[in-house]
Amino acid sequence: MEEKKFDVNSIIGFVLIFGILIFMFYQNQPTPEELAAEKAKQEQVEAAKAAENTTETVSTEVQQLDLKDSTAVATYQGKLGAFGFTKPSNDITTLENEVLLLKISNKGGQIVEAKMKNYVTYDSVPVYLVKDGNASFGLDFSTTDNRVLNTKDLYFEPTLSKANGNQILSLKAKTANNQYLEYRYEMKPNEYLVDFQIKTKGLDNVISSNKPIELDWALKGIRHSKSIEYENRYTRLTYNHEDDKISKLSEGSDDEETEEDIKWISYRQHFFSSILAADEPFKSGELASVNLVEEESRTFGFTKAYSSKLPIELEGGEIAKDLHWYFGPTDVEVLSKYEDLGLEDSIPFGWGIFGWINRYVFTPFYSLISTYFPYGIAIVIMTILVRLAMSPVTYKSYLSQAKMKVLKPEITELGEKYKDNAMKKQQETMKLYGKAGVSPMSGCIPAVIQMPIFYALFMFFPTSFALRQKSFLWADDLSSFDTIYQFPEGFSIPFYGDHVSLFPILASIAIFFYMMMTTGQNMPTQPGMPNMKFIMYLMPFMMLFFFNNYASGLSLYYFVSNMITIGIMLVIKNFIIDNDKIHAQIQENKKKPKKENKFQKKMREMMEQAEAQKKK
Repeated sequence: MEEKKFDVNSIIGFVLIFGILIFMFYQNQPTPEELAAEKAKQEQVEAAKAAENTTETVSTEVQQLDLKDSTAVATYQGKLGAFGFTKPSNDITTLENEVLLLKISNKGGQIVEAKMKNYVTYDSVPVYLVKDGNASFGLDFSTTDNRVLNTKDLYFEPTLSKANGNQILSLKAKTANNQYLEYRYEMKPNEYLVDFQIKTKGLDNVISSNKPIELDWALKGIRHSKSIEYENRYTRLTYNHEDDKISKLSEGSDDEETEEDIKWISYRQHFFSSILAADEPFKSGELASVNLVEEESRTFGFTKAYSSKLPIELEGGEIAKDLHWYFGPTDVEVLSKYEDLGLEDSIPFGWGIFGWINRYVFTPFYSLISTYFPYGIAIVIMTILVRLAMSPVTYKSYLSQAKMKVLKPEITELGEKYKDNAMKKQQETMKLYGKAGVSPMSGCIPAVIQMPIFYALFMFFPTSFALRQKSFLWADDLSSFDTIYQFPEGFSIPFYGDHVSLFPILASIAIFFYMMMTTGQNMPTQPGMPNMKFIMYLMPFMMLFFFNNYASGLSLYYFVSNMITIGIMLVIKNFIIDNDKIHAQIQENKKKPKKENKFQKKMREMMEQAEAQKKK
């Protein structure tokens, strides 16, 4: 009987694998030095811009303009030149339907508040995408009398009306009664999408055509979830450009890109998005994302800072640009309504075939089930159906393991016979497999097949809007991690987190027993190689750390999935597979002449050549 020894190589192998995983997970995180350098660089850029624009740019102090001070107002209007024609007013106009509330200021004509009427944050506060100055929107342009202005500093004159049930807000920054720059908002009933138009009339002699006009849109993502690190992981700038190509800026570090033909830009804040879309693409654009989250915090209020600079061209000396604002959930059912704009592509379904499975299989499948069952039960039902669909593969995998188990005495005998000749041992072992009709690699097939499914679900559970704030058992939110114990503030276990989740513990236990049944009995140990059993047994422990900060719906799926698989395998083992019949079949296979395919022949010849070379 072979004596089991604790292989030092096993420890080395595990440490290397674990170290690589940690490195890959954190390689995109900026160092403190990089953050400091980036901050210094940003300050230099801002200082340079400020110095460059001192000519006639309206000072930010104008934002504190006291409208009761006639002298200050006159000075302000003098700085604006022709645009001083419009009377200053700090009034706010509200556009509101069944799902969305927008507040739009006369100052700048921009949205100063965007509230979701049907959703709340983790602490029951209404979800705001724009509030308390976290966003800004304006046009930078030059005038023919050499002034550099931004519409954020202009006052607009509002006119609110209704047409065909739609609310229409026209805001005009006038240079004369019939000459103006207009922002036009049109809100439809029960819609998150608001039509937005920028146009001018009679300003061909006011706005300079010799200098570029630039749309400048910036926003800081407001925190909505209990874990800011978790929310920030799925908060990302996404954009459509160059014939419907979808690209993203980095989710873990600062990033910037200059692109062409931009159709829409999405400032995604996990489950909610602020999107600016254009009927005719912007010819180019400078996009930037700054990560504001350095560590987990229970009080910090922002995730990322986004900014976009998009040039607007004059047509006959005038501006005419048709746009759309979307302030709403990152929900496939809502965004799919705007198919002509392609806003559904802003949802993070995943990459390649994984995203295809998520988008066209799991998302509609789960939506169908959850219309009839509670959301947690729907996950269990979906898991059962997926596992039943995979049961033929599970059967073939277990049959292969049973064959390997039957051959184990003969493989052990070959190991003893050729213990001093590893090459010959491998050659004879492969020959035995071939005669018996057994493939040692067949047990890997289920893992390969399940990889696309697992990755699709890995993206589905944390980003599925249908799961947001849906509870099941002790989990308050299936789209986020469950918490059965919260560590004191300031205490956190590295790579694990500041809380204990129960579903990952159950999933890890199920994974452990599954591996005991599959790899525990049949996984060979090769001389000079790390003990794979040891590494595989440690995988549940690693998964415990990994799942602790991910969606509880994913842990629930993996727990139920492994428990069902264990049940299926027990049924196969005790009621379907007969080891005596398998042994008899293998003996019959050995007697039959086995024809080599080209690959097997090539491998045999290579091993024989290596053996001959060794003898020489």
